[in-house]
Amino acid sequence: MSDHYYSKKPQTESCPISFNTSLRGISLSFLTDRGVFSKGDIDFGSRLLAETFQLPEIDGSILDVGCGYGPLGITISKAFPNREVTMIDINERAVGLAKNNAERNDAKVTVVQSDLFENVSGNYAAVITNPPIRAGKQIVHNVFSGAYSLLSDEGELWVVIQKKQGAPSALEALGEQFGEVETVVKKKGYYIIKAKKV
Repeated sequence: MSDHYYSKKPQTESCPISFNTSLRGISLSFLTDRGVFSKGDIDFGSRLLAETFQLPEIDGSILDVGCGYGPLGITISKAFPNREVTMIDINERAVGLAKNNAERNDAKVTVVQSDLFENVSGNYAAVITNPPIRAGKQIVHNVFSGAYSLLSDEGELWVVIQKKQGAPSALEALGEQFGEVETVVKKKGYYIIKAKKV
């Protein structure tokens, strides 16, 4: 099957569902659909990253890469309303859902359809991502290098990745690019990694 959550135009028949949840103590409501990542509920990795993320010391906006229907970027926007948040995804159905979910949760975010970083520019204080592991290691490492180029000095990339899906090699790749890399949390096989551009 060639249709994936990282397909540009999912061919899977639409069947929207909605659910309510809480992240960082914030009550949230999401509309999801077939053809997007983790449509039934917020996956453990995204939830862990949303709960763990802390603002970098520098001022600036935040970029959510591979936002899906928007749980990560919307949560961060609600938790830190003084920061601008941009959310990007290749999947046009996910982008439509993210825009809808931003409205239903009154989150002031910008949502852009973008194949990796082709439609974004500027400098960001932080990039957050639950990268598309199934798209392959090269794509994941392209997310890392692209994030590095968009981060301001002292900016931070926050990544969630499972040990069995490549956390050790991700740490190695990040260590070759970023000045400081640390594993902030390990839980149920998931790593929250922070890489700082210094």
